[in-house]
Formats: sequence, structure tokens, C-alpha cells
Amino acid sequence: MKATDIAFIGAGNMATSLILGLIDKGQKPDGILACDPSPEQHERLAAQLPAGESIRFSADNSAIAGADILVLAVKPQVMAEVARGLKPHLKPGALVISIAAGVPLRALESWLGEQAIVRCMPNTPALVKLGASGLYANERVTEPQRQRAQAILDAVGISVWLTREQDIDAVTAVSGSGPAYFFAFMEAMVEAGEELGLAPYLAKQLAIQTCAGAAELAAKSTDSLAELRRKVTSPGGTTERALDSLRKDDFSEIVRRALHASAARAAELETLLDTSS
Repeated sequence: MKATDIAFIGAGNMATSLILGLIDKGQKPDGILACDPSPEQHERLAAQLPAGESIRFSADNSAIAGADILVLAVKPQVMAEVARGLKPHLKPGALVISIAAGVPLRALESWLGEQAIVRCMPNTPALVKLGASGLYANERVTEPQRQRAQAILDAVGISVWLTREQDIDAVTAVSGSGPAYFFAFMEAMVEAGEELGLAPYLAKQLAIQTCAGAAELAAKSTDSLAELRRKVTSPGGTTERALDSLRKDDFSEIVRRALHASAARAAELETLLDTSS
């Protein structure tokens, strides 16, 4: 393999989004290897590649030998077995990026040995190149490797570096699990819109576009979120009435409790995985 090759273990949705994002950013497809035991996964990924382009596939994980960068994109419950099997084939000094939720560095290091490892918590909007990822590196990761890891995740959105591994739990609560909160909020908006007389398809269209528009406005504006909220809230108007209702129902506290519960569960899952592997 060439020194610039990137090998993926697992060819599921997240790996596919990363591969397509990298190609879109200029990575040569023939420098990418995807290892997955499922021929169907190979076919599904290949069908999404740009016309005339192809990457390399293998059902054998030993094909990663010599790769400078390895992305682990398998389910947490099989990570121990997969990682132990990869260890004999890893190039010394290779960068390993794990996007498996709930798998702590201490576990990865015990399975893979003395490797440069970046632990990453991405989220599902990466599938449409609007992802948000938190990254944490062990002490063996060099500055060039940090830059390469960030470039890989930035191919499908944005990424931020964390100074403590435990902050991965907070990232899980805010952005990892976050899309589900917004889906639930949009569901509630659609249901309320229907109760107010809107056709279901209209309520859904309006709710989705409103959420997308609000997010884009927040991303591009120099105003704080609080100021943006104030600008759309006229004294004595409809928005103020709705926000007053949310405050009476302790909306901020509901959100706070939900995120704390998510972070606590993330920490629990790490402990369970670490003690059972």
C-alpha cells in the first residue's frame, strides 16, 4: 500500500460518508481501502462512488498492513475482537482513528498496543456532510497526525479537539445524541401544527425548514443565540407567548436534565465495555 493510503475497518453508513467526503475533498479513491466481510456492504458503497471512480475492497482485515491511517468504524460490541485481530498487521507509528461510541482509549490501547490513537465521537448528520465531531488524542499522536485526523472528520462537517477524554461524554450528550432531540422537537411541532389545522405534509415541511433555517442563521450570524432569540420576540407578540409557555414548563431544565442523563449513560457504557472486554 502507498504511504498515503487510508484503510477503513467497516463499510457501513459512517465509513461510507467519510469515504465520500474525503473523495469530494480531493482524496484519490484508489488510495482508500475498505475492509468489510459483507459483499453487500461493498456493493452498496461502490454504488455511491462518483462515476468512473473506485476504491479497494477486502473481506480480510489483514489487507490493512502498511497503511498509515486506519479508521475503525465497527460496532462497539465487536471492537475488542476486531482490534486484537488487527494488532499484528498494524504499521508501527500508524494513526488509528476510532469512531466507535463508548470505547475508551485505555481499552483501545490494551487491544492495539502502543499506537497513536484518536478517539472520535461523530454524529449522524455526517451522512449529509453536516456532522459535528469531538476528538481526543493519546500522547503518541503527532501534530501532523492530529491535522490529518481533523481533515478526515472535517470532510463531513466540523470537528473540535478536546483536552480531556471524559469530555467525550459531554460531546455525546450535546452533539452525538443531539440530532434525536431535534427530531423529537420537530415531531412535536408537526403534531401541534396538525392540531392547528395544517395538512401533515405542510406541517412537516414548515417544521423542517424552520429548524434548518434557524440553524443556518445561528451559524452565520455574529449575534449570540440569546440575541437572535430576542430579535424574533416582539413584546406582547406571538413568539413571546410561546416562549413564556416553554418557561412555565421549565424547558431549559428539561433540556439540562436530558443532556446530563445522556452524558451519565455514556460514562456507564464505557465502564461496562471496559470491564467486560
